[in-house]
Formats: sequence, structure tokens, C-alpha cells
Amino acid sequence: MPAQEPLPPALLEALETAGKGRASGPRLRDGVLSLMLDVGGLSDAERDVLAAAVRGAMKRQTGVTEVKVAMTAERVAPPPPPPANHGRTVIAIASGKGGVGKSTVSTNLAVALSRLGHRVGMVDADIYGPSQARLLGVDGQRPEARDKNLVPVPNEWGIPMLSMGNLSDPGQAIAWRGPMASNALAQLMDADWGDTQLLIVDMPPGTGDVQISMIQKHKPAGVVIVSTPQDLALIDAARAVNLFMQSGVPIIGLIENMAGYVCPHCGEISDPFGAGGAEAAAAEMGMPFLGRIPLDAAIRMASDAGIPPASGGGEVAGQFLDLADMVSTWLSNRKN
Repeated sequence: MPAQEPLPPALLEALETAGKGRASGPRLRDGVLSLMLDVGGLSDAERDVLAAAVRGAMKRQTGVTEVKVAMTAERVAPPPPPPANHGRTVIAIASGKGGVGKSTVSTNLAVALSRLGHRVGMVDADIYGPSQARLLGVDGQRPEARDKNLVPVPNEWGIPMLSMGNLSDPGQAIAWRGPMASNALAQLMDADWGDTQLLIVDMPPGTGDVQISMIQKHKPAGVVIVSTPQDLALIDAARAVNLFMQSGVPIIGLIENMAGYVCPHCGEISDPFGAGGAEAAAAEMGMPFLGRIPLDAAIRMASDAGIPPASGGGEVAGQFLDLADMVSTWLSNRKN
């Protein structure tokens, strides 16, 4: 992982001037400057002008080769009640639609956040279609119980986790009505998480009972939305955004997954699911765009083998680390 570089005073001063006091959380790493820009109260045109001014001013600074700006706006009403999670912060990863790679993103985001120094645990809240046991390489391992509470399953990636995939037989259909699924979620959330500080919750697709139980009983601090670029996925992602916003859960940002495929033979880039749709949707809905993850056979093969790509090196790991850096910045700004 490339080292974060200290920001020189001249760059900080230029950022303060260009950002008009609205820029925060600047991080410089290998020439890439990432920052959050508060655009609350501004019109769409004013937002675009401010973002362009910041990008232009920063690119003129020595040592900066690329500028990544995430725009935030306080558009959710009243802040949610304090989390009832024993002091742990809960981040939900949602999609509104299945088949967009949300679970793979959840796993790798958790691993990347752990690499950044957070004490991370994983809850697989996809009760009917659990996949985290496979993604974290702990298929077939059963959790123990301590004082009537489940003890999360450890793994070599340092991400204690709980999933129905560890509590049911392989291939078993979990045919439960809503109340049973909500009770199962409560057992996973209220487990003996030890010194875990940050729980990443891989949500099921849709906007049903499990989502409502999560919002009402477990109070996520924020939610990351995952979508592929095509319109059909974005329609469902917008529904998920609407549910969380109406419930007072802040939207951390939107990730575009399966964005572009690089042919391993000729190197040509194609876009089987379209391109840029999620970024455009994020701008339209007034939420930060966190970045893109490509459609990559290496991600699929490593995930099937229970080896999260974010645990290694290379470009793909760096992309997940960049996403984790944005989420980590959001968490830091939330505490300040």
C-alpha cells in the first residue's frame, strides 16, 4: 500500500482558498489528492463551478497529478438516534438489486478498512442468500456460543464474521418468513464481537423486512450503495437510497461495480454493463461518488477461492484501498 504523504502548507492554503472553506479530509498519496467537498445549500451549477475550481487549483500544485473530489451535502433530515451497538459503528452495504457484486465489494471493503487500521467485523445480513463464508474462506466452520451469544468465526484476513452460511448446511434453502429473518439478524448483530469497533453489514437486495429491522433496531451510522452502471440496476439503487434517506441514515456514497472489462488478450476495454451511469446517478441524487471497480476475472476467481483481492497488492487491491480511504475519511469527519 502506498504511503500517505504529508500535505505541504502551500497546498493546504491553496485548498482552503479554492474550496472556500468547504473542503475537508484532504489526503495525498502517490500524487493523488482525495478530498471531501461540502456542497450543501448550493445549486447544481454552483456545485460544478466549485468542484472545477478546486480541481483546477489543486492540479497546479507541485506533487499533485490527480484530484479526486467527493461531494457531500446535508440533505437528510434529522440525524439518526445514537447507535444501539455497544459503542460499535455500523456501516451497511446495500444495493437494492441482486447480482451487482455487493457482497464481493463488502468483503474487500472490510479487508481494506482493516488494512487502514480499523478493527473490523463482518455481518452477512443476506439471510436467504449468504455468501460471506465463501468469500472469507470459512465455508463449513460453525460459530461457537458464549453466554448465549454467538462468537464470530475468525479467518486469516483478521475479519471476524457471522453468516447464515456458517449456521446452515451447504445448499440448504432458508425458507423463513420476515419475523424469523429479523430474529436471525438480531442474533448476528448482538453477538460477542469483542473489541471490534466497525461492523460492515452486507445487506440483502431489496427494501424488505431485514432492511427495516436493521434501520430501526441497529441504527447504521451510514450506508454505501453498490450498483452496476446500467439503468435497471440504478433504478433499484435509487429505491435503496430513498429508503435509507427517509429513515435518516446518511448516504456515504455510491460505488460503480463491474465498470469496464479489460480483455486479457488484446487489452481493449469494453463496457458490457455501460459506463458512467452510477457516477451520473450519484450527481443527480446529490451524493458522493466513491469510485469504480472493474469487471475482472481475477476478482471473481480469487473471491470464489476465499481470497479477497484487497488483501494483496496490485491495481485491484489499490482500488479497494482507495474506496476504504474515502469511507475512513467519512468516518473521521463524522466524529469531528
